[in-house]
Amino acid sequence: MRFFWTFFWSFLLVQMLTYVVSAMTEGAKYEFMPGLIISVGVTLLLYIATAIIPNEPAAKH
Repeated sequence: MRFFWTFFWSFLLVQMLTYVVSAMTEGAKYEFMPGLIISVGVTLLLYIATAIIPNEPAAKH
């Protein structure tokens, strides 16, 4: 279920970002597919980052 919600929120946020950026650039129109592809990439990067970051607390220095 966490995979679904991670993709869901990254999809929504990337689509909103795509819409706002296309609205701010002159002459550009909103495209759905680039936002979908970027949201899949963002989701994969989030999964990779959480797999690399250690879970245990840091030792005292």
